[in-house]
Order: sequence, then C-alpha cells, then structure tokens
Amino acid sequence: MQKQQYDESKIANNLKKIKHQILVLSGKGGVGKSTVSANLAVALSENNYNVGILDIDIHGPSIPKILGVDDKKPESSSHGLNPVSYSPRLKVMSMAFLLEDKDTPIIWRGPLKMTVIKQLIGDFNWGELDYLIVDLPPGTGDEPLSIAQLIPHCDGAIIVTTPQDVALISVRKSINFVKKMNLPIIGIVENMSGFTCPHCQKTIEIFKTGGGVKASKDFSVPFLGKVPLDNEIVDAGDAGKPFDFKNNPSKTVKAFQKIVENIENSIQDSKVK
Repeated sequence: MQKQQYDESKIANNLKKIKHQILVLSGKGGVGKSTVSANLAVALSENNYNVGILDIDIHGPSIPKILGVDDKKPESSSHGLNPVSYSPRLKVMSMAFLLEDKDTPIIWRGPLKMTVIKQLIGDFNWGELDYLIVDLPPGTGDEPLSIAQLIPHCDGAIIVTTPQDVALISVRKSINFVKKMNLPIIGIVENMSGFTCPHCQKTIEIFKTGGGVKASKDFSVPFLGKVPLDNEIVDAGDAGKPFDFKNNPSKTVKAFQKIVENIENSIQDSKVK
C-alpha cells in the first residue's frame, strides 16, 4: 500500500508541472494513431511549446521509430531518469527504450502493465511542459483504462479514425469509453482522408470520406480536421524524420497545422469556461 501511495504522489508531482495533458486513442489499430500523435507533438514543439510524448503502447511501441530516436536510451541525472530528447523542446519516453532487444515481445498481464505505466509517468523527469501527448494503444483495454485513472484531470482525448464504416464502428466505442471515464473529448481526427494523385492531381477517396465528420455530428463532439493519405508520411515514418512544419508547404503539413490550431483553441475555450 505504501508503494502504491508513493507512486501516485510522484505522478501527481510530475503532472503539476505539465500545463496540458492530451490522450490520443483509436478504437482499432491501423488508423495511423501513432503517426498522428508524433506529428502533433513535433508541430506543437515547432510552435515554441515545450512538449513531451509518452508512448503507452506496451506491446507495440512505435513512437521512437517514427521520431528516429529508437537507438537512444534514457539517461540519468541529479534529478533522476530523463526521457529521451528528440529536440530541445520535445521529450520522448517509451517502453521501446527499456528493451535490450527490439524483437523481444512483452508478455504481461494487466497489473504489471499498470506498474510500468506509473513508472513511465512518475519516475522520469519530464520537467516543465506546455503539453504532454499520451499515445495509447488501440482499443479500450488495460492501458487506456490505467491512463484514464492516473490522469483524471487531463484536458481531454483526441480520437483518430479513418473514413470507412469499419473504422467508425470502433470510433463510436472509443467515444463512449471516454465519456464513461468522464474525460472531455477534444475532437476527432480523420486520417488517410483522400489521396491526391501525383500525376493528375485528382483526389481519390480510397477509404471513402466524411466518416469522421459524421461521427462527430452523431455524438456532438468537435471535428478537428482531415489528414490526407500521403506517401510522404510513410517515408517520413520509416526514415524517422517527421515533417518540417516550418518549411514544408504540403497539404498534409497544412492539415496538421490546422488541427493543432483547433486543439489550441479547444483547450483555451475549455479553460475560459
């Protein structure tokens, strides 16, 4: 019991130094949730915010690879363990950094995963942050439930989906999960929304379109924007080099910038209320 109280005290102390905490989740895998999380974190850091991104996908962590820091390890200091630094304004922490072998599977039950999640939040020196982005694994299992309990006063959740009906079935479950946890919903991001042919410039709706907008209307939650299906995102993720949000004029960069703007406005509005 003392260990439990001690852990929660450390978590509370760390969270006090973080102005805004945002959870990013999806009802199913394969919708690009981690890619969205990573690029949102980079975009916020390039807007001169101090940002942390916490990868809570215990079994399939991918944030370090997407950000190109998968060969790094946390370092210790006089203040304790430090998350990995992606840039002067962006800190990263993931279970992937703690594995000796990247191919080692994590075969854990719920209580052990809960303990590790506490340590990732409480035992690392996150410092003073404007935003902490928490990238959750797909679904509504142990990890999302643990985070909802450990960060009950977060600014809210962003739900990532793709436009097709199959994905939206899971999105509806995610929305209901967030509401049952009494957490605010910042909004929905529709990923892989339209592909622009590089030859004829025609937009092709490979996964349909408008599903995220429909879900937002059905559940009366904000719609944050659409991210197109872009081969540059795939190449960037594989290379570990996210978009340069200051010097890249692409439609995808503009889409992320608009989503970040909507997130900032949503959080400011909620604080005013």
